[in-house]
Amino acid sequence: MSKIARIRTVLLSAPYSEPPTSAEVQLHLPAGWRTIGMVEITLENGITGLGEGYLAVFAPQVFRSIVDLVTPMLVGRDPLGFDQILRDLTLTTGYWSWQGAARHVVSACEIALQDVRAQLLGVSVARMLGAGERRTLQLYASGGDSLTPAAMTREIAAVKSLGIDLFKIRARNHEAAKTAWCQRHASAHGIGIAVDMTQNLAVPSQSIADIRRFLEAVSSAEGGAPFFLEEALGPDEIGRYRELRAAVPQCRIAGGEIVTTAAELRHRLGEGCYDIVQPDATVIGGIAETLEVFSAARRHKAEVFVHCWGGPVGMMANYHAALAGGGRTAEWPMPRFELRDALVSKPWIVRAGTLELPESPGLGVRLTPEIEAKYPFREDAVYRCLTDPSRLLQADWS
Repeated sequence: MSKIARIRTVLLSAPYSEPPTSAEVQLHLPAGWRTIGMVEITLENGITGLGEGYLAVFAPQVFRSIVDLVTPMLVGRDPLGFDQILRDLTLTTGYWSWQGAARHVVSACEIALQDVRAQLLGVSVARMLGAGERRTLQLYASGGDSLTPAAMTREIAAVKSLGIDLFKIRARNHEAAKTAWCQRHASAHGIGIAVDMTQNLAVPSQSIADIRRFLEAVSSAEGGAPFFLEEALGPDEIGRYRELRAAVPQCRIAGGEIVTTAAELRHRLGEGCYDIVQPDATVIGGIAETLEVFSAARRHKAEVFVHCWGGPVGMMANYHAALAGGGRTAEWPMPRFELRDALVSKPWIVRAGTLELPESPGLGVRLTPEIEAKYPFREDAVYRCLTDPSRLLQADWS
């Protein structure tokens, strides 16, 4: 059997979204470029596999350094000894980063290993992991961070063009008018609205009372209850999610994208935190860990909507995990990002709001020297987490 001959970190940057009208770009990516980080595994027989770690969006050089640290442990190994490799990766990084940055690198390595294993078998990753004949996933559109009604109108039109009937916007607790505006304008096209309240890193978090006031303000502005509320409480308030669900029964509660182990998400599900759990294979330790979350969600009668806000390798990893885990719905990021199309082996197929995955071996991604030359890493394409939202333009959403 062909062994691992080489491990390589790949950082790529590309233009992202619409800089003048995107709150995300204005706050977090002022250069207007975004980075993705991948691990490339090359076998002795020339087969290559790709995996992505979400960490590189925020700390690309940290991502590279951790990959360098684990490389000696991977080279020379048989990729079919998958379980032992993952155990050793965890032991190499677990003492100092059982929950944190190293888990993103473990994720990237695990995904790349899944890619090469499936290629060796000549099947897709989803099929290798037990998926049936179904190759489609219902999509919900994810974006909604436009600064003006005109730009949001264009976003809604783009969602409609894909035939998607659910659009998740970003709205903080002072943006009830924006939420109601989106509900009114999207409903005219048969599109419902979900809300990401972006509290996943907020300390101190908004309170349950803040969330109830937000929903009351949306109602007063002639909106309705969002299809779901995502990341409504910060990490210091995880223990109150059950209370939140009881306090706002009109909304389903979603979250979990930043959780770095399946064990923690299983615990949260057991505690009744979520109606919809959102694991990300590029964060949680890979595809196998994501499948563990699917199993736990079935036991606790929760839905799983995989989080897909990274690059195309991460998107494919999550979509294959969703098919293998029996998932029905997944996130589709709306902001323009050239790398999303450049790295897939076959064009994305989205029809009537449904994504159809190819049956090609592996994940269905590929990296060429031409792609690397076209999208070299830029030092200024790093996501900034420390921002001042008060400086943003306040639009009239009445």
